[in-house]
Amino acid sequence: MHRSRTATTRKESPMNPSTINDIDFQQLFQSIAPEFISDNVFTLAYSAITAGKQHHYNSMIGSGGGFGLFFKKPSTWSLLKSDRYTLELIQKEQSFTLSYFPRQYNQQALFLGSESGRNTAKMEEVELTSVQLPSGNISYAEARLILECNLTAITTPSPEDFYSPEALHYLAEAYKEPSDHRKIVFGEITHAWVKR
Repeated sequence: MHRSRTATTRKESPMNPSTINDIDFQQLFQSIAPEFISDNVFTLAYSAITAGKQHHYNSMIGSGGGFGLFFKKPSTWSLLKSDRYTLELIQKEQSFTLSYFPRQYNQQALFLGSESGRNTAKMEEVELTSVQLPSGNISYAEARLILECNLTAITTPSPEDFYSPEALHYLAEAYKEPSDHRKIVFGEITHAWVKR
């Protein structure tokens, strides 16, 4: 069953089905400067991280990260397992989006973390409406906030770089297998989009 389609082709959607087919991305969202994002950053812990273009993309749920200045640019950072398919696409495309949803879409968003999209049809089964941004990057029409990022850096933290007991415990678990190693992904926020 193919349920994840772009806004121009999707037939069923939690949004008004009579209008979604006629609305383009800039009718759904407006651009704001990153410094005008009004959310408390601690409420932005869970996001759908998406990389790729319309013909092939993948999303996952990110549950950790942050915001700030990196090389004097407004930036994000996320902690991803090194075997994530989305991470592979981020490296290939060197751009990605972070999408934040109203609470009523939590279940649909969490589905993106249910399995890998590398060898499954996960992206065809998700009950969210994919939309193409003007840049060609992909997000979802149901999102309330989208951050569009260019890849700045990917680094692998060493266990010797951490000191708190919580961090040491986390790293001990994360480094049991090479595929479990975490990568810190830094992205410059090039656009912030909010729902109109």
